Amino acid sequence: MRHRLRLEAPQRVADGGGGAEIVWQPVAELWAEIAPASPRDTVRAEKISAEVSHRIALRHRDDVTAAMRFRADDRVFDIVAHYDPDERRRRLVCLVRERLTP
Repeated sequence: MRHRLRLEAPQRVADGGGGAEIVWQPVAELWAEIAPASPRDTVRAEKISAEVSHRIALRHRDDVTAAMRFRADDRVFDIVAHYDPDERRRRLVCLVRERLTP
């Protein structure tokens, strides 16, 4: 686990005009492994396989949801799905889609 990532969660903030906008709030800084998605990952994700671009593995956390994202400098990874590969609460694998940022 050699990549330093920031886990972020969306928060709705009033925009002053009666609406709201989404602001990404940091949840944690963590170390993780980033790898391109494998055929096994795309099978596991089934119908969303076209959207999965990478697999991010980290130490297990209970607070990760599909609404969150990871940020590594200028790279942004939206979480598509996540699972505990051996169901022992040691690691968490997130299937993600890298967002292209301008």
